[in-house]
Amino acid sequence: MPKFFLSWLPFSPQTSPFILKPGIKIAGVFPLENTNLIKAIGETLGDMRKSERKVADFVLADPASVLDMRIKDLASGSGVSEPTVVRFCRALGYDGFQAFRLQLARYLGSSGIYSQFSVSDTDSMADVSRKVFDSTIGSLLSVREELDISALESAIAALADAERVEFYGFGASGSVAIDAQHKFFRLQMNAAAYTDPHIQHMSAISLKASDVVVAISQSGRSTALIESVKLAREAGARIIGLVPNDTPVAELCGIPIHINVEDSQHMFTPVSSRIAHLVVIDVLAMGVAQLRSGMLQDHLKKLNRSLKSLRSHKRKET
Repeated sequence: MPKFFLSWLPFSPQTSPFILKPGIKIAGVFPLENTNLIKAIGETLGDMRKSERKVADFVLADPASVLDMRIKDLASGSGVSEPTVVRFCRALGYDGFQAFRLQLARYLGSSGIYSQFSVSDTDSMADVSRKVFDSTIGSLLSVREELDISALESAIAALADAERVEFYGFGASGSVAIDAQHKFFRLQMNAAAYTDPHIQHMSAISLKASDVVVAISQSGRSTALIESVKLAREAGARIIGLVPNDTPVAELCGIPIHINVEDSQHMFTPVSSRIAHLVVIDVLAMGVAQLRSGMLQDHLKKLNRSLKSLRSHKRKET
């Protein structure tokens, strides 16, 4: 377990009686690798009864405290009856409170608690720093748990075989596209990044079946990007999407890689989706580098030597 989790846990991950070893299954409990429990609770709020939502709100407000509670403690804290707590647990797919509490402990022990924070104008710099880091860490952990490995493998194979790779994005996603072009350029690939819709359209119609477009979008709903992807598809190019699921751009992609990060529109809320996109680009680049390692070793050595000549070797005098 990474060290930065330890100070956030209400117990030691080695000694907690609730932490289960990977692979152990409990009746009524979803496997950990398939469940972001905190997110699952939030997503099912709309389907719960009013009394069950009280339990959900209590758990979401302080998940760690629930680990030391009995069912009557949770019922009292939520202002509901014990049968309501049982119904809440069953609404999430668990047999009862014990199964839910075990899975909650398992989730907290492996992932920690990092959620989206709003930064106010009264926060100290220490508060701002902690909130921005915690929000970003939480987003990355959530994306990591939900990534479709088979989609990553398909995307890496397509990129490695591509004659040309183009990265499309606007705004913050445009900066991710430019970063991606830089990474794949270092891998001796014919790569380009376009952040202007007119240039995207002109380039898209010139693509071939041997080419790949990587469409990057935090919303998955940009009309200009939708049009660019449609033109690239009509030209025969393969489309990889770094987009949220159930969005127009995702539906157009042959290889969608779903990145679901909900960024608040509040002006003082940290934006973490751009960081998540950058990390997924790193995963793709690393995967391609693995497949092309035999032909890249000499090239990367030459590249590093050439970069050294551009750096100052003078040390600051004391």
